[in-house]
Amino acid sequence: MNILVLGSGGREHALAWAILQNPKCDRLICAPGNAGMAMIAECADLDICNGSAVASFCDENAIDFVVIGPEAPLAAGVADRLRAVGISCFGPSAAAARLEASKAFTKEICAAVNAPTAGYAHFTEAEPARAHIRAQGAPIVVKADGLAAGKGVIVAMNEAEALDAIDTMFGGEFGAAGAEVVIEEFMEGEEASFFVLVDGETCLPIGTAQDHKRVGEGDTGPNTGGMGAYSPAPVLSDAIAQAALDQIIRPTMAEMARRGTPYQGVLYAGLMIKDGKPRLVEYNARFGDPECQVLMMRLGAQALDLMLACAEGRLDEVAVNWAEDHAMTVVMAAQGYPGAYAKGSAISGLEDCPADSAHMVFHAGTKSEGGRILANGGRVLNVTARGATLAQARARAYEMVDQIDWPEGFCRRDIGWRAL
Repeated sequence: MNILVLGSGGREHALAWAILQNPKCDRLICAPGNAGMAMIAECADLDICNGSAVASFCDENAIDFVVIGPEAPLAAGVADRLRAVGISCFGPSAAAARLEASKAFTKEICAAVNAPTAGYAHFTEAEPARAHIRAQGAPIVVKADGLAAGKGVIVAMNEAEALDAIDTMFGGEFGAAGAEVVIEEFMEGEEASFFVLVDGETCLPIGTAQDHKRVGEGDTGPNTGGMGAYSPAPVLSDAIAQAALDQIIRPTMAEMARRGTPYQGVLYAGLMIKDGKPRLVEYNARFGDPECQVLMMRLGAQALDLMLACAEGRLDEVAVNWAEDHAMTVVMAAQGYPGAYAKGSAISGLEDCPADSAHMVFHAGTKSEGGRILANGGRVLNVTARGATLAQARARAYEMVDQIDWPEGFCRRDIGWRAL
């Protein structure tokens, strides 16, 4: 098969790496890709949010299957365009991707099916939002309604922080994503990620993970796109996962189908778990980043078979074969992230890191220039390892981190502390 992966981050590098393990893959193209992806696949300069351009590229390159990595092309309807011209692809329609693209839409769906989630209010103007915060008090959660690259959620521990968040969002920091806001009650508990493949009818759980959103050790400081992750998530027991399927995910999928917008792709449910009960924090319409990296490390070659079955409506015919192992990824980011950071610093030592089924450095924000690997983003590398235990996976990951020479970068040294 000729396969195209859309995206340029660590998630897409991990997807490309897993796809290449499968003998069904004859040719792999990544668009636009990054320096790490260019080491294992062809890279193409392509506007991945332009469905017509992607469809034409697929036609010209005899692409059999497209894997859409990030949320922006999904919200832009790229999957719709590909299916309209008969190209098989992995990713939901724009209408179904509203589960991520609009926080208010997700809350509406949850209310319709009585799925357990935080109480909320939806605002299109700043002053009523401020009045709501003053009435509710803190802690409270302020969310940009639209897509904000994983950064549009502010957990305000006091009223002043919450009011500042309203000013930030309506002030335009998140662009159109912050033109509307959803304000939610603060949920206590432990957060974990549950990943389910859906083909419009069948829901197939494919794994659990837990990530570290805050930039500082001990889960302190501002939220980021994620500073590390591990899989499986011990807090998400089989019983809790089953409750989430029965009370949240399957009812949501049934309601989407009832509305004429069946969901087809991976559904990422962020769950808050307290006293053995799950409540929905949010849905994402794609794999998490960096959770995808640990899932792909554990799934390997079967990831492609599962994605194909999902795209072809055959999930009732397949099963996930898990090894009894663990995986961890440590994000190396540019100094200053998630605030202002510099691009262009050189990274060395990558060639000394092992690259096999138990060790991989996935590139997130890199470019190649003059034979050197340069930092080209905020989150730059995902240093990922497997082990028989989480402690072993962690030791291997940090051993690789210590082999990388990048003075302008930093990482958290406590990834996995909750589980360990």
